[in-house]
Amino acid sequence: MSQIDFTSPREAARACTSQLAAFVEDPPYAHVWNDPALSKRDRSLVTLAALITLHAEHELPAYLRRARDNGVIDAELAVLITHPAFYAGFPAAITASAAAAATLASKSGADQ
Repeated sequence: MSQIDFTSPREAARACTSQLAAFVEDPPYAHVWNDPALSKRDRSLVTLAALITLHAEHELPAYLRRARDNGVIDAELAVLITHPAFYAGFPAAITASAAAAATLASKSGADQ
């Protein structure tokens, strides 16, 4: 069995489920992320908290990079990863921390 590349989960799934990828991207995905009622930065925070809580570690790298691109700084990411530990459990937070370390180590952090 080949290793799955989770750099972009949608791209990894596209080969097998192109219809699902199309549904996710258009229209719901684009509409949700572009809704002016909540900034993309805040959406990144909410999304990461949900992914941590759901133990969706394979999705974390793409959304951690997106959060950085949306202006979330490393100090905020650290707090964001720590906070759900009390609600989702320490294993979820520790896994998210490891994912963040592996994902963000290669890029210089903003306001580390």
